[in-house]
Amino acid sequence: MCYNKPVYRIMGDRSLIVEMGDRISREINRRVSALTLFLEENPVDGIIDIVPAYRSILIIYEPLKTDSRKLKKGIDDMQEEVMSIHLPEPVTIEVPVVYGGKYGPDLEWVAQYHKITPEEVIRLHAATIYHVYMIGFTPGFPYMGELPESLDTPRKETPRTAIPEGSVGIAQRQTGIYPVVSPGGWQIIGRSPLNLFNPDQDPPALLKAGDKVKFSQIDEEDFRYWRK
Repeated sequence: MCYNKPVYRIMGDRSLIVEMGDRISREINRRVSALTLFLEENPVDGIIDIVPAYRSILIIYEPLKTDSRKLKKGIDDMQEEVMSIHLPEPVTIEVPVVYGGKYGPDLEWVAQYHKITPEEVIRLHAATIYHVYMIGFTPGFPYMGELPESLDTPRKETPRTAIPEGSVGIAQRQTGIYPVVSPGGWQIIGRSPLNLFNPDQDPPALLKAGDKVKFSQIDEEDFRYWRK
């Protein structure tokens, strides 16, 4: 549920977690985005960094300039303004994906788990426009939802030690894209040729919280063309 007012949790001597609710939902995530935007547009002395997540925000602060008590009071006092803030219209980004085969080694397993065909898995996955809830795990990794209920899929029992860059995975009602080679336990059903993270660009991540993503199926030849 959405909390009537934020719940605070102290994290060490220089961090504060601000929770907006107790579950994953668009409304709770909207409140996270609203507070994040408000703090970005109205900087508070002492705050070093703001890290939004699904239902909470991690605020890192300089303890010589402020403390958790002052931050709690300040955030409580700004709630009326935060709730009325206008969030920008989301950007919809199309992400090409080659599904199955060596690019999506778990596609067949996912199809068998749900007792449908691989083509139906692809159709269901690509038919949804996803909301980017947060960026995390590795630089630029988007946590997106929600998958159709009929594709609600468990994570792998044993995570892989190295998943290729661009791999598209699903886990429970989430889908995501691995921007860099990394370990991971999601079911990999495809791969995108897009570069999701480039530290030499500003901003370095292709996607941000609040964006929308639409997947489109491509073939292996298209994948190689994108990679040129």
